[in-house]
Amino acid sequence: QVQLVESGGGLVQAGGSLRLSCAASGGIFSAYGMGWFRQAPGKEREFVATISWTGGSDTYYADSVKGRFTISRDNAKNTLYLQMNTLKPEDTAVYLCAARNSPGGSWWYRDYPYWGQGTQVTVSS
Repeated sequence: QVQLVESGGGLVQAGGSLRLSCAASGGIFSAYGMGWFRQAPGKEREFVATISWTGGSDTYYADSVKGRFTISRDNAKNTLYLQMNTLKPEDTAVYLCAARNSPGGSWWYRDYPYWGQGTQVTVSS
């Protein structure tokens, strides 16, 4: 059973940056495809980015964050990251990391059986 714990959220002004982390334990992190999702109040859970077990350039992003966000992973540290630059008020949400029992990434939230509790990101205008 994989446990995921996110950190790094907070309050930032529009145009600023944040780096989220997701620490994994209880499983073989390097075997999992990983993803970041977000959920704003009253809205559906939304895909943000995904990365395969190899990391590197094997990534995929939602159009809304492409060019501003970067997903990465450090398998030696069992940690997933999301670097968020040029933040906008519409990026405000709870950000959740997720793991799937497959080495590839996925944009579909139902492909992920393991979820963290989330970290709040608030972007002020």
